[in-house]
Amino acid sequence: MLARLYLDPGQRWTVTALASATSVSVPTVTRELDRMVAAGMVTEERVGRTRQVSANSDTSLFAPLRELVLRTYGPVPVLEDELSDVHGVEQAFIYGSWAARRQGAEGPEPHDVDVLIVGAPDSDDLFDAAERARRRLGRPVSIRRVSREVWEVHNPKDPFLVQVKASPLVALTLGREL
Repeated sequence: MLARLYLDPGQRWTVTALASATSVSVPTVTRELDRMVAAGMVTEERVGRTRQVSANSDTSLFAPLRELVLRTYGPVPVLEDELSDVHGVEQAFIYGSWAARRQGAEGPEPHDVDVLIVGAPDSDDLFDAAERARRRLGRPVSIRRVSREVWEVHNPKDPFLVQVKASPLVALTLGREL
């Protein structure tokens, strides 16, 4: 629940939607939300008979708790886990808005996660990994693949690669020997 609430702090959740997204029963979600509201971690608002909750970004606990959630449930650990067993992935990077925010750039919460794969993995395996990561993160995961030879060109002609190499990148550590 913390990951759903703190990875997208502007999102308001109903109890039912949060229970569905986390595969936890409504009574359990309700109990835990009551505790989080009492601790000041979550704010709630009633819209008619519906209870809506979101991360409380006005508390001093928000930044460190969000950082902890990002490090444990955010895109980096999830993608490292999902890509580690995909044969043919030599390197993997998060690029785009997630990488920029991770390196301190100001801006709105990213809608999706952009991933660059270096190597020659099977497209179906990458699609499956992206789909599993999407379900875990609750946001789209876009994967783009380039060959080792194309990635290592020092002055790429591809405008996409020029932009990616000039922008923030977050290297993913894959938990296997190549």
